[in-house]
Amino acid sequence: MADTHEKGAFQADIPPGAVEEALRSVEKASAPDPAAPEVQVEGVPPIGEGAEALAGQVRNLEAQLELSQAKGRETLERLKEEHDRFLRAAADLENTRKRAQKEREEVVRFGNEKLLKDLLPVLDGLDRALASAPEGDPMVKGVQLVRAAFEQALSRHGVKAFSAMGEPFDPARHEALLQVPSAEAKPGTVVLEHARGFTLNDRLVRPAMVGVAVATPPAGPAGEPGGPGEGGAA
Repeated sequence: MADTHEKGAFQADIPPGAVEEALRSVEKASAPDPAAPEVQVEGVPPIGEGAEALAGQVRNLEAQLELSQAKGRETLERLKEEHDRFLRAAADLENTRKRAQKEREEVVRFGNEKLLKDLLPVLDGLDRALASAPEGDPMVKGVQLVRAAFEQALSRHGVKAFSAMGEPFDPARHEALLQVPSAEAKPGTVVLEHARGFTLNDRLVRPAMVGVAVATPPAGPAGEPGGPGEGGAA
């Protein structure tokens, strides 16, 4: 017989429909037999019970997830409260630090205020001594030098003196000791100064002791006190 095919080739004549018939036979053989007893494999639940077990597991996981979320929210709220408490404590600490710093600065700037108030009368005495010294007194020069040195020492510690003479009366800086009738000065003007005022680092330590001008009373009619006929006519 003549060799009409290539060497090594194989050819079979398969009737039509044989392949389809073979596939149907395989499907029939692999289909479960309703009459055959169900085989239970250890560790694998039956088909019907597997769905219920899976649903139970899902419910269990959902419950665990909800519990975890609740605990997470609780922890977050607790952390928020702790954070707010920490911020309040930090703010209180900063305020305390600022108050302590301010108190220290106050002590440095005004710690000598009590001593200054005890020294001011000494300076007032020097002022009165100079004002009442007779002209040409040789002691005046020495008192002036002492007074100048005293004021320089006070100024190095932030003490400044101020005079109120000729200024409008200011109750925040002046203390009125008396009223002085005056026709020349405007009412409310300081025309007399008993003692100068002093400040310590721009804080008023003692107001100036002053006399304030008031308008002179009008003259009364003749024959009345203060009138031109006072003392009676001859």
